[in-house]
Amino acid sequence: MDFSTTPEQGELAALTRRIATDHVTPDSLGPHGTGGFDRTLWRALARAGVLDAALPSAVGGGGFGLLEQCSILLELGRAVAPVPYLPTITMAASALAGAGTPDLLERWLVPAVRGDAVLTAAVPDTGTPCGFTAERTPAGWRVSGAQTAVPFGAFADALLIQATTSDGDVVLVVDADEPGLTVSAQQTVDHADAALVEAADVMATAELPGTAGPLRLRGTVGVCAYQLGVLERAVELTAAYARERRQFGQPIGGFQAVRHRLADAHLDVEAVRLTLWQAAWRLAAGEDAAGEVATAKYWAAEAGHRVAHAAVHVHGGVGIDVDHVLHRYFVAAKRCEFALGGATVQLRELGGLLS
Repeated sequence: MDFSTTPEQGELAALTRRIATDHVTPDSLGPHGTGGFDRTLWRALARAGVLDAALPSAVGGGGFGLLEQCSILLELGRAVAPVPYLPTITMAASALAGAGTPDLLERWLVPAVRGDAVLTAAVPDTGTPCGFTAERTPAGWRVSGAQTAVPFGAFADALLIQATTSDGDVVLVVDADEPGLTVSAQQTVDHADAALVEAADVMATAELPGTAGPLRLRGTVGVCAYQLGVLERAVELTAAYARERRQFGQPIGGFQAVRHRLADAHLDVEAVRLTLWQAAWRLAAGEDAAGEVATAKYWAAEAGHRVAHAAVHVHGGVGIDVDHVLHRYFVAAKRCEFALGGATVQLRELGGLLS
């Protein structure tokens, strides 16, 4: 197992950081709790080749994969960039690239990597049953059910829906404007990009065989990569604040309690980093990675909680100001903490795998 990054990962990360730094500003984000999708940044990433670089060359991508996607997500997390890279590229586009027909790729994958379409995935959290059921009919698959808080569902042009059938779970592609599908925008702790997706006998466009398990695993690893970027930058901002903020005639970073809190936060970030790359490497290599993915998500959730709160506590009153830059990182970390299953759920998953 090799934890060193490749030159390609470094180049993609540097390119993503440069673009995100140029585009993500307080003015571009809008008021707290609104928006959630920066189309200008999304198209800038597409023009630079970031969206298709980490997809297989067989579908017109750069020939890379999950490891490169994680490097990109880490940088997007550092900027708390409001773009749907995780659901659109890491989850939906990767599943389409692996199991989609040429017509399906032309219809949805090509517009997605050009920045002209948003795809998302409605998959259950770890340990949670599917909110959708599907039935095969002579005309094709019909889907019914509902799922809340589907990421970037409010902006999606198509959805990959995981549904339960009599023979197990399937992943189906559904157009957002399909009759019987209702998508209602929802506001989360940081943005208004999520959606309640409800289906009443909705006809699916296509099935993506064999993608139900990998789709959730890839999504979970992607959440961990984004969370790593969020936490890494939050600790940097907090350390800088501790050097500048003075109390009793000296920087607060000189107090032992503050130093210990920051040291603990640094160790937590490194634990997230180690477990993320272990899970991503095994998954990218095609090895059994369920345990490693659950371990990575446990640390992303548990350590994420500790780091986010430590950052706020060191900042004091300004840490809870919704207009302060740190608050963006706090709410992003809290959202990633529970996305696709929190710490307790991941421990139960690990217990089941070990029993």
